[in-house]
Amino acid sequence: MHVQSRLRLVAPLVLASLLAIGTASPASARPVAVGAVIAEAPARVADLARPFRMNLAQASDFVPQVNFVQCVGASIQMMLNIERPGADRTSRTQRRLQTLARARSGPAPDGFVRQGAGIRGWAAALGIEGGGPYRIVGADSLAEAMRIAAAAIRTWNRPVGLLVWRGRHAWVMSGFVATEDPLATTDFRVTRAYILDPLYPHGSSIWGPSPQPGAAIPVATVGRQFVRRRTDGPWSSLPGMVQLAGTFALVVPSGPDLPAPQAGSGALLAFVPPAAG
Repeated sequence: MHVQSRLRLVAPLVLASLLAIGTASPASARPVAVGAVIAEAPARVADLARPFRMNLAQASDFVPQVNFVQCVGASIQMMLNIERPGADRTSRTQRRLQTLARARSGPAPDGFVRQGAGIRGWAAALGIEGGGPYRIVGADSLAEAMRIAAAAIRTWNRPVGLLVWRGRHAWVMSGFVATEDPLATTDFRVTRAYILDPLYPHGSSIWGPSPQPGAAIPVATVGRQFVRRRTDGPWSSLPGMVQLAGTFALVVPSGPDLPAPQAGSGALLAFVPPAAG
């Protein structure tokens, strides 16, 4: 891990609970207060000069997707590479992870066949593969999504998944640059993010080029492709997806079981992915 040389959230509830959560069973599908996404966990608080910079990934962790469907499988593969010593870059592993995530993504709408994997399968597969518990989070702004991602990365030393292109593609956020250390203060702003796009170097003729792996890109550049999840269409009406419609959707590392939801939490909701289905 490279730290320096290698949350003020929209609602006070979010800020208060970011440092107090608790490993959730993936079989639980209840919504939880978004502030519970980050918890007290084994992580060092460093007295470092501003700005604070952190990137968990090494060059060998990056793996391109082997086809135009397996962005989630490739993202899971990269996230596990970051967490474990010895990177696995094989297409066989990527296909296996894609199949696992697709099987845990839930049903397809009537008349449709699921080819890719969904965000629920993404989170569930990480837990099954020993990547630690992950939560699905919907943020109401790009700035807030970046703050949640940065706090999670700093607290748990594990990467974050971003659902980009209105829900059609997957990125991995392996680190960030912020005005302050998220573990030292809640008064910080994320200015740049380290992104691993499994589609690199191809990019999209609609959404733009893929970020270069290992580069810290401005949040405004992240926001050209990391946008609100679509609100229309049959896929947005599936169980567990209605709550994420219109939000910036993330797959965020977490710890033990989260508290029950609280009314008036404002902008964000988090959901535990189902174990199967």
